[in-house]
Amino acid sequence: MKNKKNKFPERLRELREEFGLSQKELSKALTFCQSTIAHWESGRRNPSIEAIIVLCDYFNCTADYIIGLSEF
Repeated sequence: MKNKKNKFPERLRELREEFGLSQKELSKALTFCQSTIAHWESGRRNPSIEAIIVLCDYFNCTADYIIGLSEF
């Protein structure tokens, strides 16, 4: 299996910025702590499956996209 780069941090940042949101605004909308969003975007932590589902629902994207397995 190839070692793939974790694209989640950059995808999350891109989606958040496309929606014109700060980390604080996104955290309020989704009831996550702002520090949690910051840790995800920096790659220091990975989200739970439940958090990925919430993010996909909010951004109207697939889990494959947000974690970097697809380009759509």
